[in-house]
Amino acid sequence: MIMHIEPIDATLGAVVTGLNLARLDDATWGAVHAAFLEYGVLVFPAQHLDAPAQAAFARRFGEVEQLSPKGETPTFAIANIRPDGSLAQPSDEQYKILKGNEGWHTDSTYMPLASKVAMLSAVVVPPDGGETEFADMRAAWDALDAKTQEMLEGRSAFHSLYYSQSRAGFAHRTDHQYGFHDKGAPLRPVVKVHPETGRRSIYTGRHAHGLTGMAPEESERFLDELLEWACQPPRVYRHAWSVGDLVVWDNRCLMHRACPYDPNYPRHLRGSRVSGDPASELAPTYADPRAAGYRPSASNRAKFSSMG
Repeated sequence: MIMHIEPIDATLGAVVTGLNLARLDDATWGAVHAAFLEYGVLVFPAQHLDAPAQAAFARRFGEVEQLSPKGETPTFAIANIRPDGSLAQPSDEQYKILKGNEGWHTDSTYMPLASKVAMLSAVVVPPDGGETEFADMRAAWDALDAKTQEMLEGRSAFHSLYYSQSRAGFAHRTDHQYGFHDKGAPLRPVVKVHPETGRRSIYTGRHAHGLTGMAPEESERFLDELLEWACQPPRVYRHAWSVGDLVVWDNRCLMHRACPYDPNYPRHLRGSRVSGDPASELAPTYADPRAAGYRPSASNRAKFSSMG
């Protein structure tokens, strides 16, 4: 195998060809990982990996996340297709989640341990729309003026899937599934230092709220404006899916979102998500008043009130 890397015309991303990810040797993996750290998102066209092969590639990056109480989830469906083969309707939970994913975000920041790497492969794609966009938060940080950089250093924000979904117009019950849990809202720095490259990036997204040192309304307005400004060319790449494509990205320095498509057509992407390293992706949690059943300690309750 001879790997060829073609940088994308943006501050992030590269298309990688000449490889069979199902038969990746250790030396080639080292080159892939180096490219991953450099470009943030890698596109592998026409790989056509099955679920076990995708899971094996995901494990190259670390432990895959446990997305259900049953344990490790090496692959999962991001699809508008019900178990019986019919298409999801607006009243369905999966429909609401898919629509929410059309907002810029980083995976799993609403969990105590955030994801560090994620990937998607295309199984079924609609005739139009349904692309996935990626935004380079490293380049966004570099482009900020010094005054704003200084203001953001040392600040943190809470992250909650309840919060982001409510802003998208959807309400969800607390049923202890992934995302809609009673573990509390993680408090994360809004400036992230990448644990492998040392580069700084903006670390917010649609789940972020309650910026420390600001009133709720001011925080919401500021975070919205910052995100809108950050996710602009030349810092964005939109990937138009073809069946068999695999795309992997670094959650520690990129954001992404799904693009709209006609829900009368099926769309099925197979996902894998890699757990972050506790030293850099584990965050303290505080009371999330949107989650039923959360019982914070008195000290955490006081901290949340003073911070948020």
